[in-house]
Amino acid sequence: MSGTLVRDIPETSGYWAAAWAMGTLPDVHMICDAPVGCYNLLSTAVSNYTDAIPELPNITPSFIREAQVGGSGTAPIVQTTFDGLRDSGALNGKRLIVLSTAESEMIGSDLTDFVAQLQPGAKFYHSESLTEDEWAGRDRVLRWLWENYAPPASELPAVEPGLVNIIGPTLGCFNGVSDLHEVRRLIEGAGGRVNLVFPYQSRLDQIGQLARGQVNVLLYREFGHGLAEQLGQPVLYAPFGLRGTTEFIAELGRIIGTTAQAQAFIREEKRTTLQAVWDLWKGPQSDWYATTSVGIVATETYVRGLTAFLGEELGMPIAFTAARPLRPGDMDNSALRQRLHAGAPSFLFGSITEKIYLSEAGSRFTNFIPAAFPGPIVRRSMGTPFMGYRGTVHLIQEIVNRLYEALFNVLPVDAAYTQGRGPGGPGGGPPTPRSGAQPSLPWQPAAKAMLDAALEKYHFLTRISASQELQTAAESYARAQQLSEVTQEVMTTILATRRG
Repeated sequence: MSGTLVRDIPETSGYWAAAWAMGTLPDVHMICDAPVGCYNLLSTAVSNYTDAIPELPNITPSFIREAQVGGSGTAPIVQTTFDGLRDSGALNGKRLIVLSTAESEMIGSDLTDFVAQLQPGAKFYHSESLTEDEWAGRDRVLRWLWENYAPPASELPAVEPGLVNIIGPTLGCFNGVSDLHEVRRLIEGAGGRVNLVFPYQSRLDQIGQLARGQVNVLLYREFGHGLAEQLGQPVLYAPFGLRGTTEFIAELGRIIGTTAQAQAFIREEKRTTLQAVWDLWKGPQSDWYATTSVGIVATETYVRGLTAFLGEELGMPIAFTAARPLRPGDMDNSALRQRLHAGAPSFLFGSITEKIYLSEAGSRFTNFIPAAFPGPIVRRSMGTPFMGYRGTVHLIQEIVNRLYEALFNVLPVDAAYTQGRGPGGPGGGPPTPRSGAQPSLPWQPAAKAMLDAALEKYHFLTRISASQELQTAAESYARAQQLSEVTQEVMTTILATRRG
């Protein structure tokens, strides 16, 4: 049997997308037609350690069991779940939406007609959990909400100049709180007024108000296009980097007629927010950037944004990028794993998956910076943006601090102090001098070539320390084997030990 092994799937399904989009709407209650395990992972476990929510308060499972899978279908148990919610008052003032899941879809449970009979306005949403990834799912559910709950076109409000919608913030998006806060700040600085943040800070009964927006800002490139197309107003994408952010503010000001305010805001930001990093951008630390390689594995929003800022503005060599979900030509996780095992860059932006691959490869000198889910990584603060001007400050600060840390790790230390835990060791007094170092052994050319190749995999700041460590280990091993020179076989053994 042939086929491609799918390794370490980096995204969830259309069911998760629907729940994490609708779960932000306080006037919606969902019944997920699911067994308890699928419900627990989605609504309690993952949202707890990523989105600071103990549990989604507006979703209830139907508790599918073997009896429903075996033949009775899920309608009776959904009815029971609905009755309990209705009797408890949990549905008061809320729209009921029933979501399909992989389990209900596998047994062909389509409850469209049944759900419509439960209460006026109740709807069934087919999540396409078996065929759709979370990014396509988020785009479809936002479009579906508009199509099913917006007022008729004749009743929609008129566009109001200066109002801006932010479309896309949902649960389960990496760094969403901080990036949203920064994008809102930029919009207001440019002279715009935020209309709706949909769906993250909205109610379903407000959805028609999206029509008032003169501009729609998409927080992410992966989804939100379908809704934006239906709204029909100009679209801007949330920006990364100094250039991208400056262009975003200027273009928004042009569209809404606040160019003078936008330009004044740009000047003020350069004098204040960006003042904190001008020396890191153009000062002595900038000498490091051109020799510090970067790998990026994240959603396309972050891949594009980080590539533009780190690669084009800071001048850091981009070793590779891979978007999730895959674009044509991107490495899948198996290929990425092989790439990192063969040689990791100095910095890697990614998810826990990439961090595991680095650990497998023993890449001690690669700086890993979280830039994507899956976690575990908590991003709840407003102070860690990747987007906008404040994102440039946060990122450049993070990078320079990691470079300082790498430099610290190769500083020489007094072995007598560290081994004896203080002057003179446990007994106190002056440290005991070490005996003289043994003379170096000669190296075969092939062994020296192996050493040089191995050192190429280290960050330039740590190369001197790594060179000394490898040479000492190789020569000590050669002496232990009573050899008069370091051979290719010795280096093979030493490098294999390091990889292990």
